[in-house]
Amino acid sequence: MLPADVPLAHLNPSLLLLLLQLLLPASSFFPNIWSLLAAPGSVTHQDLTEEAALNVTLQLFLEQPPPGRPPLRLEDFLGHTLLADDLFAAYFGPGSPSRRFRAALGEVSRANAAQDFLPTSRNDPDLHFDAERLGQGRTRLVGALREALVAARALDHTLARQRLGAALHALQDFYSHSNWVELGQQQPHPHLLWPRQELQSLAQVDDPTCSDCEELSCPGNLLGFTLLTSGYFGTHPSKPPGKCSHGGRFDQSSSQPPRGGINKDSTSPGFSPHHMLHLQAAKLALLASIQALSLLRNRLGDRGFSRLLDISPASSLSFVLDTTGSMGEEINAAKIQARHIVEQRRGSPMEPVHYILVPFHDPGFGPVFTTSDPDNFWQQLNEIHALGGGDEPEMCLSALELALLHTPPLSDIFVFTDASPKDAFLTNRVESLTQERRCRVTFLVTEDPSRVQGRARREVLSPLRFEPYEAVALASGGEVIFTKDQHIQDVAAVVGDSMADLVTLPLEPPVVVSGRPLVFSVDALLQRVTVRIHGEVSSFWIRNPAGVSQGQEEGEGPLGHTRRFGQFWIVTISDPPQTGTWEILVTAESTPRVRVQAQTSLDFLFYFGIPVEDGPHPGLYPLTQPVAGLQTQLLVEVTGLGSRGNPGAPLPHFSYVVLRGVPEGAELGRVPLEPTGPLERGFLAASLPSALLSTAGPFSLELIGRDGEGQSLHRAAPQPCTVVPVLLELSGSPGFLAPGSKAPLSLRIASFSGPQDLDLRTSVKPSFALTSNLSRVRLEPNESAWGRLWLEIPDSAAPDSVVMVTVTATGPEASPVPPTHAFLRLLVLAPTPQVRHPHFPSQDKQCKGW
Repeated sequence: MLPADVPLAHLNPSLLLLLLQLLLPASSFFPNIWSLLAAPGSVTHQDLTEEAALNVTLQLFLEQPPPGRPPLRLEDFLGHTLLADDLFAAYFGPGSPSRRFRAALGEVSRANAAQDFLPTSRNDPDLHFDAERLGQGRTRLVGALREALVAARALDHTLARQRLGAALHALQDFYSHSNWVELGQQQPHPHLLWPRQELQSLAQVDDPTCSDCEELSCPGNLLGFTLLTSGYFGTHPSKPPGKCSHGGRFDQSSSQPPRGGINKDSTSPGFSPHHMLHLQAAKLALLASIQALSLLRNRLGDRGFSRLLDISPASSLSFVLDTTGSMGEEINAAKIQARHIVEQRRGSPMEPVHYILVPFHDPGFGPVFTTSDPDNFWQQLNEIHALGGGDEPEMCLSALELALLHTPPLSDIFVFTDASPKDAFLTNRVESLTQERRCRVTFLVTEDPSRVQGRARREVLSPLRFEPYEAVALASGGEVIFTKDQHIQDVAAVVGDSMADLVTLPLEPPVVVSGRPLVFSVDALLQRVTVRIHGEVSSFWIRNPAGVSQGQEEGEGPLGHTRRFGQFWIVTISDPPQTGTWEILVTAESTPRVRVQAQTSLDFLFYFGIPVEDGPHPGLYPLTQPVAGLQTQLLVEVTGLGSRGNPGAPLPHFSYVVLRGVPEGAELGRVPLEPTGPLERGFLAASLPSALLSTAGPFSLELIGRDGEGQSLHRAAPQPCTVVPVLLELSGSPGFLAPGSKAPLSLRIASFSGPQDLDLRTSVKPSFALTSNLSRVRLEPNESAWGRLWLEIPDSAAPDSVVMVTVTATGPEASPVPPTHAFLRLLVLAPTPQVRHPHFPSQDKQCKGW
């Protein structure tokens, strides 16, 4: 690997050629692809961030040949748009899913864009290299990179990606907001990432820098000098006489002499007075972003960097284990599954990248054990035994909440228990956290919910005591599987199946209706189709599109292989499955559960956003969930399009999304999807109907389209979404927390659908002191309230640790309004070291501080 401070002009010429090719069809320095509606043809922060990450990933793949596969060749990527799907197919093999990698890039990109939207960052000149605060901006930039590094080493990659996005935003803004490009510079600034190197030739407060410009385009407004400057934005701080403005229609300072501005954010003169230099600024910003990511790779090593960006087709293995005395069989089943997964996948691309284990009983739960070493995980798991206790209920949801806080997004979490939850009050918060983390939770419960004998009980327990598990499973896209001790080892095989990154196929209707078959579609891009049925089933049959049927008899049948373990059936359909419409008919005494899953590289990611047209830049402010009454956009990112798998062949495409109520499955509407950006990137957008967003409640997303040969495609989101009643924003001052400090946090709560009477509750993990000036609020339609919170970090707080703050807004007791949650991750960081880190290479002596 190159030393981190080598100028990028000295990189492999072929690699630089590739970078230039990527910039030619340049699609701003505006936040994200939504910004292109205002300034077509610009390069956005999202473009720069994703292209930089793809280039460093390609460099990693070129330098670390895949085991058992031929090494990659740079020339195979020249002349093509660099895509995550193509990289993964070339390195890990055709069909290798890039969904988690693309989701990680999306986290970084959205954190980058959020710097232009969040109230604590959007107008701070230090975070955008505005107002000639270049030294302060460099300090904040390097600090954010250091925080990303520390969070990644602490295995909190969500926080690491958030801080990385903030750092890249500032870094990219330097090349658009300063006059570095106008000074004729052809390479990134050599000292911007090095805190011990003083920035030279900075304009001073009494140095005039700009002349007056009355036009939208201001190519010659910079005075002839060689000092480094940047434009002022807005009114804080106010622009001194003779200084440059940022410029553009959102900048109030640009109407004060000298008028105009120098930003190169876009190709539009209405937004960017130096629009003619946009591509030159974008080129340097991309090279600088690659340099910053290469530095992180240098610090973290290839494994650590790969974990930071989820550069792997594999998922994580996350267990939540009841350790009370009656759990011997379940713990053994978990150990067997873990051992099988570790041994089967060791050294392969599908080897898990994280292992998480959270034990619980009553009254205790935790601690969390997390590692990337399978042997350490196995050793820790092997030390767990069923001891003591044996009564019910247990602290299951508290343990699950801990697991969710430490498990990477888009993961499966498996809960082994034979008891109901003692902490059912956490149900809604855990539901919301599963959706915020996009994690699927599967409960394996060796307790029939109708059974009344068994373990000791402190009180008479309700037959509905397992409903919190059902609620969490439904919200997360998981399931609750009831079984018995003698079958748990066989039923636990669902752990290994889920680790294969299967997608769940939508059923019509979504739940079993007596006498009515369930219908699902199979397309040519699916394989390893499995049908799972569990419950008090009398009989069932499965029928393929040709009319061939298979019943519940165990063994090999005309459609596949059937296995039964008590009241749990698994039917594995023979490959290749026939394409078309399949049917399942189940006869049962109660309501059985049916789930159809398959393996495919064609999947999708999604998120929601609010169009912002008034802040520093136009763009799409991302939301975790849509808000009732608020005009919301849905953005879909299709993965696995396989643009180079069959050159010249038409790509699959999706034309609309179906919205269904959960759990009843009633269709709420069909919304057309419009491509956004190049087709091969798979970005689609839709404006959600106001009728859907008029009331709070859950709904599911299904994508409908056709493959390259015109055959139908049907994909469903793994988790349902929830329309929340209010917008709840929680943000902290950029930067880290120090032991012994008191940190201010900002809270905004807004209603867009009707009068709301709300109580606000807070919680912190770990249990630090948190005070708030807002505990109850009444909001009229289109009204907002602001609050301040103060988080006290004790002197004893562990440095390099993560704090999770949660704010919950609830209606009055017995109110039908569901709670709304906001989550904020913060980093406790030790003071900046004053000596060189022993792991830094010698050329890093100038990089003290991160």
